[in-house]
Amino acid sequence: MNPAPNLVLVGPMGAGKTSIGRRLAEHFALAFVDADREIEAQAGASIATIFDCEGEAGFRTRERATLARLLDGDAQVLATGGGAVLDPGTRALLRARGFVVHLQVSVD
Repeated sequence: MNPAPNLVLVGPMGAGKTSIGRRLAEHFALAFVDADREIEAQAGASIATIFDCEGEAGFRTRERATLARLLDGDAQVLATGGGAVLDPGTRALLRARGFVVHLQVSVD
């Protein structure tokens, strides 16, 4: 088990990263951070607008930088965007700085 103080939730859109993350943060008395909301706040634009202006590669670079900054903080529960694990560098960053939990959702 990674001894890092951050609990990182990954998984596809709709898997419950935000709702489960909020509950876990409350249960463990930790801060909750939604990475997509942080990216939007920092950029002053929506995720869709960032994709339109910068393309996926530009967004993933921005996402990795934001996650690196967030994971330098105190113990927290961090919900990533659904595609965060598509980038090998981001995957390595998440594993190095947090305990990663992959949430799955059933189509049933």
